[in-house]
Amino acid sequence: MLNRGLDKQELLRIVDAVANEKSIDKELVIGSMESAIQKAALTKFGNDNNIEVIIDRESGDIKIQKVLDIVEKVEDSAREITLNDAKKIDTKAADELKIGDKIFEELPQIDFGRIAAQSAKQVISSRVREAEKNRQYEDFIDKQGQILSGIIKRLEYGNIIVDLGKAEGVIKKDELIPREILKTGDRVKAYCYEVKKELKGHQIFLSRAHPQFLARLFFQEVPEIYEGTIEIKSVARDPGSRAKICVFSQDSSIDPVGACVGMRGSRVQTIVNELHGEKIDIIKWTEDLPTLISESLSPAEIQKVLIDQENKRIDIILTEENLSKAIGRRGQNVRLASKLTNFEIDILTDKEDSERRQAEFKDRTETLIKNLEVDETLGQLLVSEGFTSIEEIAQTTPENISKIDAIDEETAQELINRSKENLIKEKEAVAQKLKELGVEESLINLKGMTQGMLVILGQKNIKKLQDFADLSSDELIGGFDEIKGKKIRIEGYLEEFSLSRKEADELIMAAREIVYK
Repeated sequence: MLNRGLDKQELLRIVDAVANEKSIDKELVIGSMESAIQKAALTKFGNDNNIEVIIDRESGDIKIQKVLDIVEKVEDSAREITLNDAKKIDTKAADELKIGDKIFEELPQIDFGRIAAQSAKQVISSRVREAEKNRQYEDFIDKQGQILSGIIKRLEYGNIIVDLGKAEGVIKKDELIPREILKTGDRVKAYCYEVKKELKGHQIFLSRAHPQFLARLFFQEVPEIYEGTIEIKSVARDPGSRAKICVFSQDSSIDPVGACVGMRGSRVQTIVNELHGEKIDIIKWTEDLPTLISESLSPAEIQKVLIDQENKRIDIILTEENLSKAIGRRGQNVRLASKLTNFEIDILTDKEDSERRQAEFKDRTETLIKNLEVDETLGQLLVSEGFTSIEEIAQTTPENISKIDAIDEETAQELINRSKENLIKEKEAVAQKLKELGVEESLINLKGMTQGMLVILGQKNIKKLQDFADLSSDELIGGFDEIKGKKIRIEGYLEEFSLSRKEADELIMAAREIVYK
């Protein structure tokens, strides 16, 4: 590839050809050649030397020079030179040279032998391959979040390798639509959800099961979404079976659901065909959460929606006849509605709701009777008027309680005093329990942690801040794990406290910031 007789202009033509063929920067090709010639020069003149190679970008001239540091006393003759000797080499600039400067001694052009030429070729090839990989990475990182189309090249252990033209993408087994049959040579569309840069090159990860694959298909098929007049608010999928998508338009004259369905269902049918018959529910988004939930659980008819914004939970009350419709086959309908709205949904029949409210009323009444030493009538009266816990009574005023018929201000003050005393005793008992469990102060003092949570963690042998920092949010609030191909429900340590995933993440991150600061 390189030899002494190589024409200078021919060298530049090779540079242009390689840069154009590989779609990489011309400067990088020249830099690779300079490195290759430098390597060969070091082999010829000695690896101890500091050799610099410069190829003139206009003429193609190659300059090989030895770089020497001007020092007072030479310790390394291959890299250093005295000021007097430097002046003898560079007589023109002799008066300007000083200790600390560098001097460049031009070396003769080298005749590349077979081994040196091969070595130089390897350096150039290596640099060009690296540049090509970087260029491909830069090309595809911009395509992350888009749908890519390619030809299936081969199948590897259930994964599918897709030829994307200038690179290959992979669709992992669990990112395929279940029961979908794809063969080598088929053209396939998939959503690019990650482009990862690694030492061996880059990897492009594709998915046909990702919720955003459905969203991007609507983006392609519905002009109003592409133009921005209709917005996709959220998507939930059970790949290959059923999906729900929430759409919204600021323009009241546009029906977002109708636009997505298309004339005689033409637009949505194109997407259904691409997803091999996946049923798609298109829902009009609204800020009115009860209405949105009701629409999400269609075709079930909802009687009542109870929302707990703080814990991101919703109770749905309906009749026995609508129960199976709301839940759906194997819980599919309610599961997708939960993902779509980002709320955990519990479904109860009106009978179950009545029984639950009665049980809650009884439990709260018994708690007040036991801890405040009041009779059943007074306990029931307090609960029915909205005082459902010891904490609520302790934090209110005598005036608020005395508004209840049959309770005077003196009795109200006594109830408040007893509540405060009860809370103090309870706090002391929990503190003693934590001491017995060996829970450390650093974990006890973590902001957002309650005493109830600390007791549970202590019982689970999580007693140090370090132990807590090493947990995942799934370990705290529960989740699913896949064992032998089956999803298994994993119970969270703090599941009974109804923490949201965001709250669990914030607690863990706060612990990690302290432990790993």
